[in-house]
Amino acid sequence: MSKNSDPATVEGFGDEWSRFDQVSLSSLELDDRFHRYFTVFPWASLPEKAVGFDLGCGSGRWAKCVTPRVGHLHCVDASPEALAVARRNLAASPNCEFHLASVESIPLAPASMDFGYSLGVLHHVPDTAAGLRSCVEKLKPGAPFLVYLYYAFDNRPAWFRLLWSASDMVRRIVSSTPGPLRYVLSQLLAVFVYLPLARFARLCEVLGLPVDLLPLSYYRRSSFYTMRTDSLDRFGTRLEQRFTRRQILEMMEQAGLERVVFNEAMPYWTAVGFRKAA
Repeated sequence: MSKNSDPATVEGFGDEWSRFDQVSLSSLELDDRFHRYFTVFPWASLPEKAVGFDLGCGSGRWAKCVTPRVGHLHCVDASPEALAVARRNLAASPNCEFHLASVESIPLAPASMDFGYSLGVLHHVPDTAAGLRSCVEKLKPGAPFLVYLYYAFDNRPAWFRLLWSASDMVRRIVSSTPGPLRYVLSQLLAVFVYLPLARFARLCEVLGLPVDLLPLSYYRRSSFYTMRTDSLDRFGTRLEQRFTRRQILEMMEQAGLERVVFNEAMPYWTAVGFRKAA
């Protein structure tokens, strides 16, 4: 039994990616979201035919954009349902290899990878710092690792954090319900919360008004499909942790990463670091 994963959370993500396999996501929107997450990733520093890993690959949506740029990609996920979706979505990518494993048992040799990334995953395990260390151990010295962890609203005003606290109460209630009900509730939130707030932010943007502090403004140009996916992701997940920028930097450095660079734009916080030489 995995020591650093929550079975209910893993099961929930298996259900999420089975329902939202990202096939309906347009290539334009996928490309836009990919570049948002990988803005600070040092593609130019990778060796030719680089070999790396995607920890918590989910549906394989990021791997789909990574595989054309590298030699070989190991897709790792703790959910058999999610991994099955990834296999289907990446069937046309012969340089993918799939592994059913949790973060503390990544089946790759230590110091063997040219790069790695884990986006939106390590804040859903019981010990995020330990999970980060497990990933860094697989990297060669000097290899980059990209991570996205939920932010603790450390760059937001007090009223924004208060609003999030109220939404987190809703998450705790929704995520504790049975799977079918959890799905229905998340979709109602997508219809009555995500969609109107995102479209309002889009209208404000068109009118030339500031939108950065408007709730869910990040989704102002997103499809309803993405909102539905992320509503289930956000409100259907039982285990969620959030970190300040300083905490993330400390965890990355303690895991053995140096030259850490943060993306200053949303989604917060995305950062890349390089494994220290032995």
